Amino acid sequence: MAARDLGVDERTGAFYRDVLRRLHGAGVPFLIGGAYALEYYTAVTRPVKDIDVFTRSADRNRALAALARVGYETEVTSPTWLGKVRQGEEFVDLISSSGNAIAEVDDEWFAHAEPGTVLGVPIDFCPPEETIWSKSYVMERERYDGADVLHLVRARGARMNWERLLRRFGPHWRVLLSHLVLFGFVYPNEQRAVPDEVMRELLGRLVAELTQPPAASPLCQGTLLSKSQYRIDIERWGYHDGRLKPFGKMTRRQATAIDRESKSASHCKTYRSL
Repeated sequence: MAARDLGVDERTGAFYRDVLRRLHGAGVPFLIGGAYALEYYTAVTRPVKDIDVFTRSADRNRALAALARVGYETEVTSPTWLGKVRQGEEFVDLISSSGNAIAEVDDEWFAHAEPGTVLGVPIDFCPPEETIWSKSYVMERERYDGADVLHLVRARGARMNWERLLRRFGPHWRVLLSHLVLFGFVYPNEQRAVPDEVMRELLGRLVAELTQPPAASPLCQGTLLSKSQYRIDIERWGYHDGRLKPFGKMTRRQATAIDRESKSASHCKTYRSL
């Protein structure tokens, strides 16, 4: 099935098509996410500022090298999760994980991908389960992907592999539960999109935690949801950063680099808006 072009002009569309075809030609496995996948699964359309290409981390540098060889400007924006391919003001994101290093692209993304086309190029879309997993943590002040999550549940809940989705969230099941509780508020007549056993399982975990003692050390996992809004907890109030090992997957150096990139991007947005 084809995704719509989403308002992409001819020049930008030609750039996107060429990047996708070059990746096919180089034999780099990739998936399409972002606005194109959302439109494919939910019929929610929005103008695109780029195209999100998902690859395994082991394939990202190979993809960048293949595109650099044909003259595109490429960079590893963040070793943890992001690379970019540029043509003037236009760009393509090469994504190998979420910004909090949780939703890493692995073989299961490809095993459960769905075939389609984007801009006339045959591709595979990121699975809805992994898309929900990745988007559920995006709760920045300037960007919140909760509506995308709920639209995906509404559109695909009856066909969702809920067992895999629960496994993906693992110890972060509260994040999933928070979205599912909100789903029942937003769509009171469509709560059956979430199986009863899923809600009972998650609510049972919540009740079981009521009898458990609090954690021994002060931990703030808000940094997994927003890089900036919980910085005060870490820098001034003495909480451990939930992104960092042994609680999360990042080293302090990786988290510091991502924070620096976030500040730089924020300054650029402010400058452009003046």
